[in-house]
Amino acid sequence: MAEMAARRVPADQSDASWNVGSETELADLASESVMVFDLAGNIRYWNPASERLYGWPAIGSVGRSITEMSSNAELCVKQWHTLLQEGTWAGLVKRRASCGGQVTAVVRQTVRCDAEGRPRDIVEYGQRAGKERYPSSFPEINLHRQAAASWELDTSHVRPLLEAIGDLMSRGLGADLAQRPDWIDELLTGTRIVNVNERAAHLVGAHAGRAGMIGESVGAFWPRVGRAVLAELIAAVATDRSATSMRKVAPDGILRDAVVTVWRSEALERSDTVFVAVNGVIDDDRSFWYLRASEERYRKMIHQLPTALLQVDLSRMGQTFGELKTEGVSDLDAYLDDHPELLDFANGVVRVIDANQKAVALFNGTAPADFIRPVGFLFAASPETARRVIVARFEGRRSYSEVMKVRTFDGQILDVRVSVTYPGPQRLDVALIGLEDITERLRTERRLRQLETDFTHAARISILGELATSIAHEVNQPLSAIVTNGETSLRWLSRDDPNLVKVGELTTRVVSSARRASDIVKRIRGMAAKQEPERLPLNLNDVVDEALLFVRHDIEARSISLSVKLAADLPAVLGDRIQLQQVIVNLLVNSIQAIDQGNGSLQRIDLSTGVEDGDKVVFSVHDSGLGIAVGDLDRIFDCFFTTKDDGVGIGLAVCQSIIIAHGGSISVSNCPDGGAEFRFWLPTQFARISEPTGGTYA
Repeated sequence: MAEMAARRVPADQSDASWNVGSETELADLASESVMVFDLAGNIRYWNPASERLYGWPAIGSVGRSITEMSSNAELCVKQWHTLLQEGTWAGLVKRRASCGGQVTAVVRQTVRCDAEGRPRDIVEYGQRAGKERYPSSFPEINLHRQAAASWELDTSHVRPLLEAIGDLMSRGLGADLAQRPDWIDELLTGTRIVNVNERAAHLVGAHAGRAGMIGESVGAFWPRVGRAVLAELIAAVATDRSATSMRKVAPDGILRDAVVTVWRSEALERSDTVFVAVNGVIDDDRSFWYLRASEERYRKMIHQLPTALLQVDLSRMGQTFGELKTEGVSDLDAYLDDHPELLDFANGVVRVIDANQKAVALFNGTAPADFIRPVGFLFAASPETARRVIVARFEGRRSYSEVMKVRTFDGQILDVRVSVTYPGPQRLDVALIGLEDITERLRTERRLRQLETDFTHAARISILGELATSIAHEVNQPLSAIVTNGETSLRWLSRDDPNLVKVGELTTRVVSSARRASDIVKRIRGMAAKQEPERLPLNLNDVVDEALLFVRHDIEARSISLSVKLAADLPAVLGDRIQLQQVIVNLLVNSIQAIDQGNGSLQRIDLSTGVEDGDKVVFSVHDSGLGIAVGDLDRIFDCFFTTKDDGVGIGLAVCQSIIIAHGGSISVSNCPDGGAEFRFWLPTQFARISEPTGGTYA
């Protein structure tokens, strides 16, 4: 009944000569447009079919003059005089539609008289003319015909603010309300509800109902989504920038493709009155109040979570992304190279709208209100992260995560893992940002890496100690050659007729031997030096050749037969040359020692490299020793496990940690023909590069 009442003249506008009785209740059920006018042409009744035909809701239509709604006012006045003279009139009329165009309707109008035969009012029946199609200028006609809710609002209490906004606009200074949330709050709080229809009461009225909403602030009932849009539209029509303004708003879970239309009253005595209609397809029969309750439960759950969480409003960026895609932008990362100002824009318009207590504690704040501001502060210490976050959103990712630095409110710099969960396709406005403080974890990992480096270095020094004899022999060879060639040169020079040609040959040998000695010393210094690992593209065959130089003397001294089969065109790997040398030298030393402990009948080492599965480089060393006890195979790479009487058990453990750090794996097995075989695999350079190194996506 309240909805029906809203279709009739408001009580304070009625007069004694006009009375719309209960007969109009039947007209609410009619399929064609039914209107009732007073004798001056003011609308007194407007049924649901009229809403569907013209798009205007009853609120905002009742009380208006039919002449003002006509596209041709002069023709309307003539037709009205004819009607009053003859009592009936039928024909075509053209009236303004809420979406900005016009609707042609065929109508029948009849003058009703009271019991004494005096004209009382005019009843009109109408429908869309023939098969006339709506012109192309009606892109939203279907949406406008699905009226959802309407309001009549009084803006007199915010007139000073509206005049200030209008003054800024008239001076060309702009008044972007989206950048002034305080103005939005003040405007919506001060704008009072004069009337609402039942749809509005159902959607946002909750326990207050239609009667409880009248007289209250529109800001108390209007959904959070679209507050800025409503404020801007009210300001637009109330400051005479436009008689009617409309805007689409983001999906809110209830209405799809929602359009908000705002227009001001055309009556001079009601200059502070504006009307609002929300049209759209109803996706969910539940009310906004139900959703608010659901969101409140959601907020409580978020505030109880042990992870720092921020909610951010992405609605402005959603509009910007839509415009960029319309312009043909498909690669936002490349676009940002030419338009870096977009990043500053994003940091300014994306706003934090909520934060939980864990976030307050993380940033050493005092309350969630500390975070209610543009999101730029969050990325101040890691601006490139902001770029990757918005690129991920533009590309339609559902989530993004990476490690970044944040500056807390008291100036501390923390390492955090930021995880952004973007809204689904039906909700384009709010994202969740999770922040996990990993400062202490990264500090511990750095300490562990330093310990591993020290450990690896100690193992390398230990190997060099075991190779002292071989190294001394390796260095002594070029030194002996230098001495021999030098002495021979002196003898040739001391002759009465010095053979300078021969001296030149010998001097060349001296230089060559000196360079060889220098290379050996340089190689040993490299193994002995304590330095941070360095990942470079390497040919594993070159690393094997350099490692063999360290153990060649021991192999030759023990008359061990060495077979080396290095694969041609071996793909490069990304690795640290010294560490990989350390692994190969350690495995070769183990093979030599295993052969020493054998029965001596066969002394042989088979060494090879190759490619497996197209993306792995494999190294293998097989010795002819006694092999490894079956019970020890599972523990051979354990730290401090050794089968040697004088071993400390760190060599193979270090080998395994180095290979794993390079993204590979290592194994050992006993061979059917005797001895043990160690194998390790490393990913090729291409395989490592294709691995994600920055943020993670979903």
